[in-house]
Order: sequence, then structure tokens, then C-alpha cells
Amino acid sequence: MDFDATLNKSMRYMKEKVGNNYKIAFLTICGIHFGLRISDLLRLKHKDLTGETIQLAEKKTGKARTIRINDTVKEAYALYVSKMVHVEPEDFLFVSQKKSPFSIRQVNRLLQESYGAKNKNISSHSLRKTFGRRVWDRDNNSERALIMLSKLFNHISTSTTRIYLGIQQEEFDDVYMNL
Repeated sequence: MDFDATLNKSMRYMKEKVGNNYKIAFLTICGIHFGLRISDLLRLKHKDLTGETIQLAEKKTGKARTIRINDTVKEAYALYVSKMVHVEPEDFLFVSQKKSPFSIRQVNRLLQESYGAKNKNISSHSLRKTFGRRVWDRDNNSERALIMLSKLFNHISTSTTRIYLGIQQEEFDDVYMNL
């Protein structure tokens, strides 16, 4: 997923007057800005977005994580809440029309419907990778970015992060193309 194109499409969905695309759009915005696994995104509650940071223990690793909430996410959250009738701080952020939290399968289906393209498989994991690629690109493909991402993703090494983000394959491809 391209970060800018995905963000722009998501913000358009957030501003639409009809439909339920705003729910998956807001989840997408959070996903590409926070870099969390889908299991952690789905556990977020409204109270988690009322301050300047999110504090959580990652479900998979149990490690503590602090995420600063930027202005884009705050703006999207304001739009999100404006479309709801009633919000309680303890309510989960991402719920279906039946008021139950989204399942991972449901999220993947909605992402594919809203953001997928022919021959391109989009899933909840694409959001985390999009976050990683954005950090990597914004820091001019630096080793520093890989070190930060490796720590944020709880990878054993930067080489794992290179593989995860597809950077290593791109480097291999460059070797072949530059002969």
C-alpha cells in the first residue's frame, strides 16, 4: 500500500456523508500511523485516543509500548466520533453494526473491498508494513530507520526488518539489474 494514496483515500471515506466506509477508513489511518499488529489495533478503546499518547502492552509480546498520537489521527478521530450516536470511553474503537468488535477476518475482507486492486492482495498486515515503509522512506532509507523499526516491531535484528519490509529483495533485484 502506498502511504499517501491510502491516507488520502481514507480521509475521503471519513468525510463521506453516507455509508460505513468510515469505520475501515479510520482503522486504516490508525494502522498506517501506529504500526501495530491488528490484534493490538482491535483492542483499542475510545479512551485510548483522548490523550496525547497511547499506552499498551502488546498482545503477542507483552512488551509495553507508548505511541504518540499525531494531528492527522486526531483529525480523523474527530470525524469518526462525529458519525456516531453515542460513545463511551470503554467502548472498543472498531465495532461492527452489531456493536461487536471487528474480527481479523472481517477487517481483511473490508480492507480488500475498500483498498484492494486486481492482482493485489491487501490485508490487515499491509497496514503495519505500510507504516514501516513510510518510516524507512522518510528517513532516506537509513540504517537508523531500520534500527528504530526493528525495535518498534520487536524484531531480533535489522536483517529481519529488511526481509519483513521487502527491502532485502529489492536490494537483490538491484544487483541483478545493475550487471
